[in-house]
Amino acid sequence: MLPPLALSIGDPAGVGPELAAAAWALSDAEALPPFFVVGSARVVAEAARRRGITVPVCTVKTPDEVADCFAGSLPVLDLADLPYAPGVPDDAGAELALNALATATGLVRSGAASALVTGPVAKSRLARVGFTHPGQTEFVAEACGIAPENAVMMLAGPSLRVVPITVHVALRAVPDLLTADLIRSRSAITAAALARDYGIADPRLAVAGLNPHAGEDGRMGGEDMAIVAPAITALRDAGIEAFGPLPPDTMFHTEARERYDVAICMYHDQALIPLKALDFDAGVNVTLGLPIVRTSPDHGTAFGIAGTGTARVGPTIAALRMAGQCAARRASA
Repeated sequence: MLPPLALSIGDPAGVGPELAAAAWALSDAEALPPFFVVGSARVVAEAARRRGITVPVCTVKTPDEVADCFAGSLPVLDLADLPYAPGVPDDAGAELALNALATATGLVRSGAASALVTGPVAKSRLARVGFTHPGQTEFVAEACGIAPENAVMMLAGPSLRVVPITVHVALRAVPDLLTADLIRSRSAITAAALARDYGIADPRLAVAGLNPHAGEDGRMGGEDMAIVAPAITALRDAGIEAFGPLPPDTMFHTEARERYDVAICMYHDQALIPLKALDFDAGVNVTLGLPIVRTSPDHGTAFGIAGTGTARVGPTIAALRMAGQCAARRASA
């Protein structure tokens, strides 16, 4: 039997605590693998009460104790006794979020937990308590000894998987950041991860063009001929089934999606708009290229609705399920 999943609480003033509790309440119905929250037992218990659900909470000192109590209560590795203040982030909550992330990452790296699921954080609040990374992805990558450029973000849902080659940068900066080697390397990491963690022996990569109509032979920009096409050639020379560059506006309809396993996109919105249009409540943020499995719900802290009971639990359930599935594939390899 695999060790349980570690779910870091995220910012305790956000929706993470209540969604952790709501996911546990549905764990039988959703056939979720055992998991435990790294954070604050008091916050999780009060968040569950505020949401109006019955979730007994048990504190554990090690992941080994989770199996004995998960069926009847939500296990929490208790790091801080904080009051629950939804929608009111503060430095104490940011410190808990950072400590929970570091602790959960360490437990997965040691093998005590089988996969890492990270709750949503506010990066601006983390920066106030000394967090120097662009986001949780870069923190986890560094903890695992992986260079940030080799940690690849994939968004995955039931209908679509997408990988943005450039992520949180201004649109005007994208053409200067794109190189054939960057596209090739991140696409190769993606192909390897699909084979290892998703059981797709020969992944098919559809590569989007940067410009409208994929540049139309240079009439609408030369990047697709000069940068994207050579990257695809290099991938095919390495034995990876990649094709394109494809006009982005015709890549995401139903028939087109049947021809590939992942869409390689050139920038953030080119990837995330179709993913969220198709799989808004089931999209999962997955970090590829790590020695551990890491997923996250594809949403933020949502301070504005925290504690109101209206936050949707679907993405958290999807992140837990996908983490368990990937961890199981790695264990059986």
